[in-house]
Amino acid sequence: MKKEGQVRIPSGCAIAAVISKEGKKMSGALVAEAMKPMHERSNGLGGGFAGYGIYPEYKDFYALHLFFDDREVRRTCEAYLREYFEIVFSELIPTRKIPEITDEPIIWRYFVAPLKSMLASMQLDEKELVARTVMNINTRMDGAYVFSSGKNMGTFKAVGFPEDVAAFYRLEEYEGYSWTAHGRYPTNTPGWWGGAHPFTLLDYSIVHNGEISSYDANRRFIEMFGYKCTLQTDTEVITYIMDYLVRVQGLTLSEAAGVIAAPFWSTIEGGADEKLQKTRAYLRAAFPSLLITGPFSIILGFTGGLMALNDRLKLRSMVVGEKDDRVFIASEEAAIRTMEPDARNVWAPAGGEPVIVRVKEGAY
Repeated sequence: MKKEGQVRIPSGCAIAAVISKEGKKMSGALVAEAMKPMHERSNGLGGGFAGYGIYPEYKDFYALHLFFDDREVRRTCEAYLREYFEIVFSELIPTRKIPEITDEPIIWRYFVAPLKSMLASMQLDEKELVARTVMNINTRMDGAYVFSSGKNMGTFKAVGFPEDVAAFYRLEEYEGYSWTAHGRYPTNTPGWWGGAHPFTLLDYSIVHNGEISSYDANRRFIEMFGYKCTLQTDTEVITYIMDYLVRVQGLTLSEAAGVIAAPFWSTIEGGADEKLQKTRAYLRAAFPSLLITGPFSIILGFTGGLMALNDRLKLRSMVVGEKDDRVFIASEEAAIRTMEPDARNVWAPAGGEPVIVRVKEGAY
């Protein structure tokens, strides 16, 4: 039996991201390479990527990526989609057979536009219609699962190590201005294709390293507003919380970070900036059930940017680096050096302080 100190136990999961502030396209192979030096942070039960700007020819349509158990459920799901959307184009997502990835479901993508007649009759905006459609399929249609639903972006995930998942999805054939990546080391849930990261809703995607002890409180609150947490995993609820705070409630990203990684009351009361004190106190009092407790580092991808955030005690590692117009984020500096050996200004963000990077207006 191996004794303490003879086994390396990583601090769970690997995350990485890269973004070009000028909106310049990068191959998905770049962020896939970043996962290799963090191989031991995963255990082969989940890997995945999200790319932004990868579907320029269909940029005005929602790209729905789905897993299906069989052809019959695919036909049923397509009929359901046609009730609410025009399907502009659909196809199997191209993959390559590799021995490391097995038991793959049917993996399909649809580029869709909400029917104006349906928006009018339901009195919804198009984002709300897409969000409700995702929830309905994932909770009511056995054998079908929507794992990506944004415009001009897509998520690619599977059971396997991230570098194998990248090879399986032929990620080198995609180019985007921003990429996120995840290698999973699940602690509470089994590995399955839908449970791999990133978790997404619309254009929001989350990759996460850590464990959320407030999951039940967070889930009970967010489900009051129509979200359905079906996977029993904390990362799913973080994605829905960000959608609720930013899209539904209209908070800025910094304000949303001040909800989920809220400062301690002693920190708020001891602040020198009176206006900031009042804002932080209001957010903490207004959304107490959305405070996320436990160790975490997350990267939020969204159209035109990234946000990196640690828990307020900084119990999980996260490093940021820069070079020219690119910003790199990862669990370890080794991953950043793989993407850019000459990265400068390498630093570790403070706990609870968001790092927000945006592509210049119009570049994407």
